[in-house]
Amino acid sequence: MPVFGGWLRNDPDEGPAASWEAVRDLTLRSEEKGWDLSLIAELYLNDIKGIEQPALDAWSTAAALAAVTRSIELMVAVRPNFHHPALLAKQAANIDRISGGRLALNVVSSWWKAEAEQYGLAFDQHDDRYARTAEWLTVVDGLWRDERFTHEGERYRLKDAIVAPKPVRRPVVYAGGESEAAKTLIATQCDAYVMHGDPVEAIAPKIADMRARREKAGGPPMPFGMAAYVIVRETEAAAQAELERITAMPSEPPPGFANFDQWLSGTELERTLKLQEYSVSNRGLRPNLVGTPEQIADRIRAYEAVGLDLLLLQMSPQAEEMDRFADTVMAPMKAGKL
Repeated sequence: MPVFGGWLRNDPDEGPAASWEAVRDLTLRSEEKGWDLSLIAELYLNDIKGIEQPALDAWSTAAALAAVTRSIELMVAVRPNFHHPALLAKQAANIDRISGGRLALNVVSSWWKAEAEQYGLAFDQHDDRYARTAEWLTVVDGLWRDERFTHEGERYRLKDAIVAPKPVRRPVVYAGGESEAAKTLIATQCDAYVMHGDPVEAIAPKIADMRARREKAGGPPMPFGMAAYVIVRETEAAAQAELERITAMPSEPPPGFANFDQWLSGTELERTLKLQEYSVSNRGLRPNLVGTPEQIADRIRAYEAVGLDLLLLQMSPQAEEMDRFADTVMAPMKAGKL
């Protein structure tokens, strides 16, 4: 969901505006076209278009969307250092009720130190962030599960706390991360693993690794998701031309470039991000979902073959490209015609 107004860091005129009306219309349209899920990112500052630009709040947007939609799953990002777990458990249960059981969480152990400091919030060192997330999830799960929940932990203390009504169903907890601390947490306490974009040969061992960790932890099988940016055109040449357009770096760095640079220095990725990938977030161009419908369908099937279950797709302009992808790739694949 483009809560930042769009996805292209290099294109200040991309549009549309970061507005409730835009995301409402986009979500309703996505239901009509057969999309399954929308990820609503949570950042109080706009790291795509620059921090001076508007960005929608994730949780109030999710509540509003829950009330006007009927089928799409709403995966809402949440950062434990920004939300007390008992209050979030109550809020999330209520939104899940409004949606009829369509809420999911994307738990993000924060990376943007400057944003947290601007809002006067704690920002832990890397492994401590995952320790906070582990305790945070323990509290949220306990409140969703038990009639009364008591907890005495390092960061949170609750006594006979009540969350009622409970969620229609326990929201699925998605999470991502490539450090040892992140993988250990996800294998033991989360439901699904989501990854930045990468080629099939890089995704396959990550899925195998997390499957093994999950089995060792004694948990049920987990779904696997990946971020990607899509460009589908009638010809490969037209798709490549659009790729060149969106990755061209202007002579003056865009407003959000400093935030991207800070993210690079604040995370532990298994491979070094290339600066030319700055134009699209989450390593979205690495899967190479760029080309004709036939080429993209073949690449999607290659990911399915190694165990990928979910694609979190960015595109621009979102509304038009979302329809194009649904019509030329999604629908034909579902019908067995592509």
